Amino acid sequence: MGKGFLDKVYSARDAEGTRRLYDAWAETYEAEISENGYATPGRCAAALAAHMTELSAPVLDFGCGTGLSGLALKLAGLTTIDGVDLSADMLKRAEAKGIYRALRQVEAGAPLGHAPGTYAAIAAIGVIGAGAAPVSVFDLLMEGLAPGGLVVLSFNDHALEDPANEGKLDDWTGSGRAILRAREYGPHLPGIGLNSNVYVLEKT
Repeated sequence: MGKGFLDKVYSARDAEGTRRLYDAWAETYEAEISENGYATPGRCAAALAAHMTELSAPVLDFGCGTGLSGLALKLAGLTTIDGVDLSADMLKRAEAKGIYRALRQVEAGAPLGHAPGTYAAIAAIGVIGAGAAPVSVFDLLMEGLAPGGLVVLSFNDHALEDPANEGKLDDWTGSGRAILRAREYGPHLPGIGLNSNVYVLEKT
């Protein structure tokens, strides 16, 4: 199949361009990334599950795409999962998996629309970085949690090249607004030699 959309996805673009790309990619997305060994969803899900006190507590899958991240969360034992994404075409494929309690399309940069504490955790798996959501999204995620809430996210090698990304996490932990519970570097898309860091943070 070749790299297909993977040749394009890490280029910078605005929110509307990102939405169009993922709508166009929806049909072949899972096949393309699966053939390259997409490992980050499973790694994120396992890391989050290890830090959850109750696996039945609600989790928001932010940027859920076609539902591969939600499937990984379910396989890790999490049972109550809602999803949001920019792309309507991706959401249709996520809905077909039958693993989400609710799915909703969102606008880039808009408030998440739920009260802090609605979710015990928010997952942003493969969401922030070059060609995807800006790191300012991390503030939205944290604002959507009550104290004690968890966020699991990943930065691939491209995202790690920009010091602003990890710098945002350092801002939260350095100011005492969050605690870093886990950080692990490992495979992201081994088929193209790409790795990622997986993080779990707790809001204080």
